[in-house]
Amino acid sequence: MSDITTTYNAVNKRTLKGKVVSTAMQKTVVVAVNKIKVDPLYKKRYTVTKKYKAHNENTEIQVGDEVSIRESKPLSKHKRWIVI
Repeated sequence: MSDITTTYNAVNKRTLKGKVVSTAMQKTVVVAVNKIKVDPLYKKRYTVTKKYKAHNENTEIQVGDEVSIRESKPLSKHKRWIVI
């Protein structure tokens, strides 16, 4: 029997890049991530935007800044990302 365990550390977590759209909350920013998708039938490209709430310890980030966010454990009801 083999003893293989999978670790879920920072290397295995997803990272996304996006633009900050809101800094109204304390220690939380809202990041909009754009993804380009292609329609399977008509081959038309279109943009899908999804917003993520991310934890931000320092308050130096402003609206419009480009940031990277990384997956983390649930920090609150909607917050599951951390600003890198």
